[in-house]
Amino acid sequence: MTYYTGVIAAVPTANKDTYIEHVEAAWPLFKAYGATRMVETWGDDVPQGKVTDFYGAVKAKDDETIVFSWIEWPDKATADASWQKMENDPAMKEMPEMPFDGMRMVWGGFEPVFDSEAGC
Repeated sequence: MTYYTGVIAAVPTANKDTYIEHVEAAWPLFKAYGATRMVETWGDDVPQGKVTDFYGAVKAKDDETIVFSWIEWPDKATADASWQKMENDPAMKEMPEMPFDGMRMVWGGFEPVFDSEAGC
């Protein structure tokens, strides 16, 4: 069953082009590890919440934009194996430095419970 890794992060707005270059460089690696799709989105209409919101989740600063991303995998086993491989892959060390504070990034793995295209 398809599996997803979801990510929310705060990227300095001035680093948008650098961020795009970074994720474009990352895609071939993720694809080589078995990912079938990667989607990166740049916050355009992300409201401030009264109780909680994306900004609070990643402790975003005033000069940062929220990014919401996901990687699609054929299944959880492929995703898990890929993350293990990345930890020791020298190619990951050659990646440009992340253009944002990765310590404030939020991520997780998700099983689909509804997909309008897949009928689940």
